[in-house]
Amino acid sequence: MKSFQRSEAFLERAQRSIPLGSQTFSKSRTQYPHGVSPFFITRGQGSRVWDLDGNEYIDFVSSLCSVTLGYQDPDVTNAVRTQLDESGVIFSLPHPLETEVAELICEMVPCAERVRFGKNGSDATSGAIRLARAWTERDRVAVCGYHGWQDWYIGSTARHRGVPQATRELTHTFAYNNLESLETLLKAHPGEFAAVILEPMNVAEPQPGFLEGVKALAHAHGALLVFDETITGFRYANGGAQQLFGVTPDLATFGKGLANGYPVSAVAGRADVMQLMEEIFFSFTFGGEALSLAAAKATLTKLKNEPVVQTIEARGRAVMEGARQVIDAHGLGDIFSMAGHPSWSFLMLKDARGATSFEIKTLLMQELHQRGFLSVGTHNISYAHSEADVQALLAAYGDILPMIGRTLDAATLRQSLRCEPLVPLFKVR
Repeated sequence: MKSFQRSEAFLERAQRSIPLGSQTFSKSRTQYPHGVSPFFITRGQGSRVWDLDGNEYIDFVSSLCSVTLGYQDPDVTNAVRTQLDESGVIFSLPHPLETEVAELICEMVPCAERVRFGKNGSDATSGAIRLARAWTERDRVAVCGYHGWQDWYIGSTARHRGVPQATRELTHTFAYNNLESLETLLKAHPGEFAAVILEPMNVAEPQPGFLEGVKALAHAHGALLVFDETITGFRYANGGAQQLFGVTPDLATFGKGLANGYPVSAVAGRADVMQLMEEIFFSFTFGGEALSLAAAKATLTKLKNEPVVQTIEARGRAVMEGARQVIDAHGLGDIFSMAGHPSWSFLMLKDARGATSFEIKTLLMQELHQRGFLSVGTHNISYAHSEADVQALLAAYGDILPMIGRTLDAATLRQSLRCEPLVPLFKVR
């Protein structure tokens, strides 16, 4: 049985200097059941990571979808090492890499005519919203999905402490695949919406005509359409979800898939709108940091030259189909289902047979961690995941999912847990 003693001891140490012991909510102790989970990773290679106790895992979290090629991809690592050894990290004037990477994005992404860089996805979405407000001279924003930590978005969620009420009142949520919910918002405040921003897909696929309808409604009401492609960009297709679904927004934001884990993000879009970047304030000391841009150039070049997206999709489709087969074969459809895109899919859990979805998720994670898989119930596929990795995961599901069903039928799930179950907290999606 795997031990997590060093990880747990280090968490106690970390919490004395870091709230939650982590810089990222989704990597913190709120998401991993204490006693059966690692809390710190010391290194990664390909599709695998090792925790502080030396345990090895096939990683299906992939650093929250930011690692698309795999940990320590040799092409990316060599590009960063060359940049560091031969040129440096950051300079007193822009480095040519800024232009070279911007040109690659313009070549690959349908909406991209101009590009500006940030460091996190939140930088990019916030920049896009500021740009839309400047372009339209309006304040309200309609949102659908998760768009980062900044006040303009997070004020519309349950995690709004510290956000002024006046800011919160300017952001309005609408339902995915429900054009009527968006139309109702836009009609309730005519002439006041600057932007409609959404993740073009996360758990559910867009229904036929939905994305086209969102674009038509936004434009009919004088608002800009913004696709938040922080995850879908350079993962669903080389040109993002906008290329896959054939709907081109006015602006789009990118982050996680751009540089295989190095910190860089981008706002891209129509030249006339993007030109206002010269008027608004969107400026970062580290926006042109060259190591991340070298990583981005290597990543985008590999996407162009190798079947990265196709391989990721094939591996992810095998996961989805195999998991569905396990669910159907054992009559577990009232507990589990599969959703999402093959490159970013979800094992969905429901309250079932007398247990909550959080109790079920805790047992699932407990058993996956013991079998050498790092997972939070999603399958964030990278180019480094092999067919053997997929088959190993499906074999684990073949053991774990029926076992969970048996414990529910016998009302022994809580006795099967070696920890306290996870509790409902803020969910980004």
